[in-house]
Amino acid sequence: MKLNNKVAFITGGTSGIGLEAAKLFQLEGAHVVLVGSNQDRLAAAGAALNGKALLIHADIRKVADIERAVAETKATYGHIDVVFANAGATTVAPLEAVTEAYVADNLALNFSGTFFTIQKAAPVMTEGGSIIVTTSFLNTIGYPGLSILAATKAATRSLVRTLGAELAPRGIRVNALSPGAIATPFYSKVGLPDAVLQEVAAGITAKTGLKRFGEAAEVAKAALFLASDDSSYTTGAELVVDGGLTQF
Repeated sequence: MKLNNKVAFITGGTSGIGLEAAKLFQLEGAHVVLVGSNQDRLAAAGAALNGKALLIHADIRKVADIERAVAETKATYGHIDVVFANAGATTVAPLEAVTEAYVADNLALNFSGTFFTIQKAAPVMTEGGSIIVTTSFLNTIGYPGLSILAATKAATRSLVRTLGAELAPRGIRVNALSPGAIATPFYSKVGLPDAVLQEVAAGITAKTGLKRFGEAAEVAKAALFLASDDSSYTTGAELVVDGGLTQF
């Protein structure tokens, strides 16, 4: 029960890594708050959490939605102990296809949404609280067609350092969690045909030290470490969970 009676506020928690983390946090005693923009997926995630999670329909691209989600959490539980800023998505776009609207949407979802989640949640967090930001192996290596996503993930990695320093005097830790190639619905949403996806997956697997995709549950265990007191002397760091993809 590493999170017994802790309040965990999770964005992007309706599938993949976020949902697996929500399940594990709940098993470890946490009161889970799930924030999602899709009502059907939010309801399904709530069912997967035995109907015991606080479900908040909100779009983190809108600051007012984030404020409302934090306010509802505070009204229900009084405070927040753990923030898992995990929401993020993109579609593949080569250099010539990137538009102003594409950049703006990626920034809103993958960078400013993360920033404002932290900004709005921090005032209601307790001393000893933990903020976890999902980055990506893409902030370390170059991959064609994902330039904007990679840039936003590099920016959030920087945020972890700067906001970690800013929140340290308040006893709040800020760390990054960097997944490699993980078997989640993320890849099915990037806009590539199945045949191309299979080719990309094979290429990534070949470059990964452990020669396989990771599982969302494996990343969730790393998130639990960062959320709990097990990582009480860790802040500003990035925990890489990528099977060696960026290490060898």
